[in-house]
Amino acid sequence: MRNEVQFELFGDYALFTDPLTKIGGEKLSYSVPTYQALKGIAESIYWKPTIVFVIDELRVMKPIQMESKGVRPIEYGGGNTLAHYTYLKDVHYQVKAHFEFNLHRPDLAFDRNEGKHYSILQRSLKAGGRRDIFLGARECQGYVAPCEFGSGDGFYDRQGKHHLGTMVHGFNYPDETGQHQLDVRLWSAVMENGYIQFPRPEDCPIVRPVKEMEPKIFNPDNVQSAEQLLHDLGGE
Repeated sequence: MRNEVQFELFGDYALFTDPLTKIGGEKLSYSVPTYQALKGIAESIYWKPTIVFVIDELRVMKPIQMESKGVRPIEYGGGNTLAHYTYLKDVHYQVKAHFEFNLHRPDLAFDRNEGKHYSILQRSLKAGGRRDIFLGARECQGYVAPCEFGSGDGFYDRQGKHHLGTMVHGFNYPDETGQHQLDVRLWSAVMENGYIQFPRPEDCPIVRPVKEMEPKIFNPDNVQSAEQLLHDLGGE
């Protein structure tokens, strides 16, 4: 497919925070990345408002391990306090995703050039991303590289189903839905033989409104076309 991307994702630590654990300043990571975290990582590889990434599947390559650390986060009022964060340790995943044109952005129709976006995406992936990769939190540096999804041996191969409970799936932003509000999506995650297949955002069973929000305005004056960007990068 000319809009698909497959990459491996790895790092020493990750913190995909379960929001229920934020009360009181403590943080506990989910067992696996959320859809929204993987979407953000894909956007760190390459993103423009013309396209929307859809995460299709995740493969967990290494055993799920956790490690608690005492940290001193800076408080909003100044100073800092002691808290305990529980991180995922030594993570390695394979991700399969694709991009689609954002049809709620008719103002960016001039930039709908699938081949150019695909070429820039692949170049950006080989370079390790156009922006820094973070595994859920800024202190958790991540790295990406091209891979063939499903290749190699994974720790959870042939280990059946693991029910991971109700998790945050992601957020519905107004520029991706056409509605002037921010929603949060939830779903019941299941890992089977190390693979997690994500439902599309519109298929999530639980959606809750968060607040009203207006989409950001983009136009040819503040968005460079993919064709021009690829030309500037030296591509054909």
